[in-house]
Amino acid sequence: MRKTFYLLLLVFFSSLTVSAETITFSGKITDTENLKIRIKGDLLDTEIELKPDGSFSEKLQIENDGIYILETGKNSVPVYLTKTSVLAINFNDNSLATSLKYSGKGSVENQYLAKKQLILAGIPETDLYTLDENQFLKKLGEIKSSILALYNKTKFTDKNFKEKEARNINFLEQKRLLSYKNDHWYYGKVSGFQVSETYPKFDETMDLDNNSDFLFSTDYQELVITKFYQNIKVDSTEYFISAKNAIPEIKALKSPSIKNQLIRYSVTDVNIRNSNYEILYQEFLSIVTDPKLKEKLTTQFLVADALKPGSPSPKFDYENQKGGKTTLESLKGKYVYIDLWATWCGPCREEIPFLQKIEEQYKGKNIEFVSISIDAQKDQEKWSKFVTEKQLGGIQLLAENEWESQFLKAYGVFSVPTFILLDPAGNIVNANAPKPSDDKLIDLFNSLKI
Repeated sequence: MRKTFYLLLLVFFSSLTVSAETITFSGKITDTENLKIRIKGDLLDTEIELKPDGSFSEKLQIENDGIYILETGKNSVPVYLTKTSVLAINFNDNSLATSLKYSGKGSVENQYLAKKQLILAGIPETDLYTLDENQFLKKLGEIKSSILALYNKTKFTDKNFKEKEARNINFLEQKRLLSYKNDHWYYGKVSGFQVSETYPKFDETMDLDNNSDFLFSTDYQELVITKFYQNIKVDSTEYFISAKNAIPEIKALKSPSIKNQLIRYSVTDVNIRNSNYEILYQEFLSIVTDPKLKEKLTTQFLVADALKPGSPSPKFDYENQKGGKTTLESLKGKYVYIDLWATWCGPCREEIPFLQKIEEQYKGKNIEFVSISIDAQKDQEKWSKFVTEKQLGGIQLLAENEWESQFLKAYGVFSVPTFILLDPAGNIVNANAPKPSDDKLIDLFNSLKI
């Protein structure tokens, strides 16, 4: 039955077609690091290979008019593309601000965006948010006035762009007003900061379900996402909030692009640590319209589904702090309790005394305790010294590539500490086992008669 389900998924994905217009995007970008650029946006993510002189001409399939992002490795450039664009871009990657030029249909609008970026670059957002309230409001007013002056003197050729940008200038202001309280606390390190009673209120009449504005404005995108999650009721007992609280709200939205983005942020919720991951996957799949996102969700689902109790555990072959290497195969015949951790992880270190107590309690029993650190290879000596100084017991191993280590990726791990329990045959008992400080761990050991 399950094989049939997977085959149906493959047929489904292979039959997907996107209703898009093909446009020509060309130009010349010099002094890039590897002669490659990437253009990304709604339903588009394409790598473009540059010729040795930096030139390129690419046919792009555009599903929606909007702002896309061109990435070089050194710089990110917003690019306005429509289904009728015939656009060329030219710049030197080492001097973007002074060399960026556009030509062709859409060049006026894109040159406007470039000049607008220069205005915004006059004060980085991190510096803007460190200002006190009066200075912040004054500076934000100056930024808005400068952009409005640029807007009013630009002779736009695209009526839709002009209309959307008029709203976008308001979004720019509203986004920064909304962000100031939290970001002033974060960047300004002002704990307990509160804005004054006269601080401008957020415009609650704003339409936060507009697909066209979402595709056009990154400020609008941030407003939509921030306000969406502010309005979601969070159950403190539920680590993964999406299935219970967010899905009905996502379904209620009209904008497919907003739905896609919200689910894109929640892909990792399709995880074995989420007891509702199967239902969540099906719900997400029924909402998403982006074929690549559907594939990503399915990859997440297959990883989670392979970690059910009784499934063979992914393997490891890692450096042992005492010398040599240790494989999972070499531990067969005993239960294996695995602690995925790092020396830089505060919650991981908090569990160490509890783990040491349990290791002592189960000394001589049919169980091995294995701690796998995801510290960087360059920090090997630091890790080894930490293990020695803290007198850590059990089997101490170092993973090969931090978060990208194959064992972590196979288990879908995105946070540490994470604990895993395997049976003597090397099969999964619990891919999200209780932590050492949780009394449920001893209950689990007792139920297995360890």
